[in-house]
Amino acid sequence: MSDVVVIGAGIAGASLAAEIAGSASVTILEAEAQPGYHSTGRSAAFWSESYGGPMIRPLTTASGPLLAPWLRPRGAVHIADAQGRGALEKLSADFPDLFDAMDRPALEGAIPGLRPGWDHGLAEPSCADIDVAGLHAACLKAARQGGAALITGAPMTAATRGAGRWRIEAGGRSFEADVLVNAAGAWADEVAERAGAERIGIQPCRRTIAQLRTDPPAPERLPLVIDASERFYFKPEPGGRLWLSPHDETPCEPCDCAPEEIDVALAIDRFEDAVDWRVQAVERKWAGLRSFAPDRLPVYGFAEPGFFWCAGQGGFGIQTAPAAARLAAALLLGRTPEIDPAPYSALRFG
Repeated sequence: MSDVVVIGAGIAGASLAAEIAGSASVTILEAEAQPGYHSTGRSAAFWSESYGGPMIRPLTTASGPLLAPWLRPRGAVHIADAQGRGALEKLSADFPDLFDAMDRPALEGAIPGLRPGWDHGLAEPSCADIDVAGLHAACLKAARQGGAALITGAPMTAATRGAGRWRIEAGGRSFEADVLVNAAGAWADEVAERAGAERIGIQPCRRTIAQLRTDPPAPERLPLVIDASERFYFKPEPGGRLWLSPHDETPCEPCDCAPEEIDVALAIDRFEDAVDWRVQAVERKWAGLRSFAPDRLPVYGFAEPGFFWCAGQGGFGIQTAPAAARLAAALLLGRTPEIDPAPYSALRFG
């Protein structure tokens, strides 16, 4: 018997459990044999205050100091061709304090081999790499130190509520709790339905990444390079390798998703249109799920008695995790949040 059962041990469930474990008895139920197997373990692993839009920034900015032990300076450069210049201007207008304008010589200095036509850019110096594995492990450790129990290989199959408590069936076992936290990522709507709660409309979307060997090798200090029109981004990895994504966002069912060859080929085509590097090999490729609520903002809070949402973090769940967990913990424990919770309320969908 626990005060709180958290469904899902990815970064959402792990960070929230770490926040509340000292104030409540917590059990974390993870469907997979390994926590973070899906979205958390397949992240592109960067922290950017512009990523996700202005409504996400409060969570990202507040998370920055808390993420410091797991951040490494990288910097980002947002680039645009003639077609994407409007998108670049909108980005600058949305975040006037984040960027430094870059002319063509500055772009060539930051991105060797940049092809003619990509003549407009914005530097985002504060962007950083995230040690996602280290952060996730630290959250799970903090949760355990607070007394939380982690049970893997325990997919939730049903939950019923009576006399103010939940009875939860998962992994062939039964659990009881006052509060059920839905931190199931791509499976959040399915968990809600199994608990007899209303679905919100959380939509999983596939995001593809390929690791490339290129000629020349990717410079170690290359910034994260993002097409302002959201057609690709790439960043260097150790050993001169490059991580490249076509910035895809393909709706799909919740699953252990795999990359599509067409998406990898599309990413390479867009990459070679932007720089004159030669792709020597695709060394590995993978895909992860990014899950969005209908308005593309995360969902935190009670929608029904005892049923708490912590879902819909899109692709920004890791970079916002510390502040989001504090916000969610305050709502769950009846405390006053430091960040206005209204934009992320689970009640906003009626």
